[in-house]
Amino acid sequence: MAHRRTAPYGSWRSPLRAAGAGVGIEQLALSGGDLYWTESRPAEDGRSVLVRRSPDGRVRDLSPPPFDVRSRVHEYGGGAFAAGEGAVVFSNLGDGRLYRLDGGVPRPITPPGEARYADLLLDEQRDRVLCVREEPSGGGGPRNELVAVPLEGDRRPEVLVSGPDFVASPRLSPDGSRLAWLSWDLPNMPWDGTWLWTADLDAAGRPAGARQVAGGPAESVFQPEWSPRGLLYFVSDRAGWWNLYRLSPYGRAEPVCPMKAEFGVPQWQLGLSTYGFLGENAILCAYTRRGVWRLAAVNVADRRISPVESPFTHISQVRAGEGEGAFVGAGFDGPPRVARLDHLGRPEEVYRPPGPEAEPGYLSVPEVVEAPSGDGARVHAFLYRPANAAFAGPPGERPPLMVQAHGGPAGAARPHLDPEVQYWTSRGFAVLDVNYGGSSGFGRAYRERLRGRWGVVDVEDCAAAARHVAAAGEADGDRLLIRGWSAGGYTALAALAFREEFAAGASYFGLSDLEAFARAAHKFESRYLEGLVGPYPERADLYRERSPLHNAHRILAPAILFQGLEDRVVPPEQSRLLYERLRERGVPAALVGFEGEGHGFRREQTLRRAREALLYFCSRVLRFPLPEPAGPVEIANLPEQGGSP
Repeated sequence: MAHRRTAPYGSWRSPLRAAGAGVGIEQLALSGGDLYWTESRPAEDGRSVLVRRSPDGRVRDLSPPPFDVRSRVHEYGGGAFAAGEGAVVFSNLGDGRLYRLDGGVPRPITPPGEARYADLLLDEQRDRVLCVREEPSGGGGPRNELVAVPLEGDRRPEVLVSGPDFVASPRLSPDGSRLAWLSWDLPNMPWDGTWLWTADLDAAGRPAGARQVAGGPAESVFQPEWSPRGLLYFVSDRAGWWNLYRLSPYGRAEPVCPMKAEFGVPQWQLGLSTYGFLGENAILCAYTRRGVWRLAAVNVADRRISPVESPFTHISQVRAGEGEGAFVGAGFDGPPRVARLDHLGRPEEVYRPPGPEAEPGYLSVPEVVEAPSGDGARVHAFLYRPANAAFAGPPGERPPLMVQAHGGPAGAARPHLDPEVQYWTSRGFAVLDVNYGGSSGFGRAYRERLRGRWGVVDVEDCAAAARHVAAAGEADGDRLLIRGWSAGGYTALAALAFREEFAAGASYFGLSDLEAFARAAHKFESRYLEGLVGPYPERADLYRERSPLHNAHRILAPAILFQGLEDRVVPPEQSRLLYERLRERGVPAALVGFEGEGHGFRREQTLRRAREALLYFCSRVLRFPLPEPAGPVEIANLPEQGGSP
């Protein structure tokens, strides 16, 4: 083994650069032997490109610049394209219109205007595409409806379902005679309670005699699908876990393979999928247990589930049909890629996009950690230890710990090769990715721990997990940092305001003022905080009590705020006001804004700059030498310069 140099944790030189996350695979579709997917490309300013892989293995782009295959329905989009043997249709982010690909040339099939479209489904029998349309209603929030768009674009979209606050997941039965869909109403979020509906389609393709077959205000239904012989399947958490169910011919919901695992995910985006039918009696599916995703096959006849061996620890976009199965898989041996089942039913990689690969000697693979929290629950987390083949820490020194709070808050930490984690572990940081109370993947009761207690349970869980790791000797208890994205950014800021464990924090487009968000949030999240905090304005006192902005006088630790200047979910004003409040009070603080970025960073230069800026910030506040040059950041109230590379 080569000799390793001794250097302070955080100052290790690493071959893993600050470059972005590489190409991401967002949505996947399977049609007639062809695979279709969208790629987010940081090098193209985050543009999302529609790609096709033909059965002979050829891969080519379908959507030319400047088309960006995304949607802003619910602001988070999803389900931005549909592909079949006769047509390919996609949503273009720039103008919100739907386009049909004819001979490689996109042609609009919806009229210009302010409407947005998502959750696309081809109805080739009727030469139309079914989808969710969101458009201004003239008063209050936008109107969300299920519509049918003619593929020729010669007629205006026809409304099929309207009335509920939200609709999603249109699904046609194999013979095209029936339609299933989901709906929900405020203040529910789709992981709180949804309704599953079915209806017959008349001769004109309009639903008639709609009836609710599952769901309710306290039951979350996810991804309805029709089996090849016309039985309706769906995922429900009615028994405490998002499990697979089917509707019997008599209308009774029957569990397919009950287990303490989750086959569902929070519908932050539309067009999500965790299972599909390989044939009449076979389902390809993915489920998560203890935060790790697994691939499996279900025999519908005897309701037995069998594992499908794979190297993947995170699985999404599961698609299947006519004996074929495909999905997006991610592990620790490379970037997320497209995989499909071979003729023996084994997963094989068919496309790996350009992106960071596992670097021998610098790879940190996590350990599952559980820690006791204040309410008696067990907190789930992934611990990544420092890993560098060329460096070791000084004897007796323990590494700084970077605690990560995911977004949502009904999201989850994803265990796979993440350049955002490996960048830090290869420089001498330990990283703790926390699935705090409210996270998905651990059953409904775990999600419900956050009800009415956002800013309390999540903060306590992150602090408890950090203390647990430090007490075990895995990290320096005096050098605990916390960072988070979106809702996780709020958790990070709240931890700085209401706890004393953390020496510094970083927020990426995080909330600082809950009351301001409640007053101005977009429709999808307009009443989200009622479940997380309390009714507004009746409990406005709670909103102020838990807002980092209104408790800035309690923040003593240095903080750095990263913010997209075109963010439509968390306005840049939230970060600016908190920064000014901290600066005026003499707290070391930095604000880094990014032109052209919204809620979630996509551009190569943004991702690189954000990593370098945080490294510089950490080197200053934790006082270790910079391992390499990093563009300096202006940190108010911290005038003295730190180390050099």
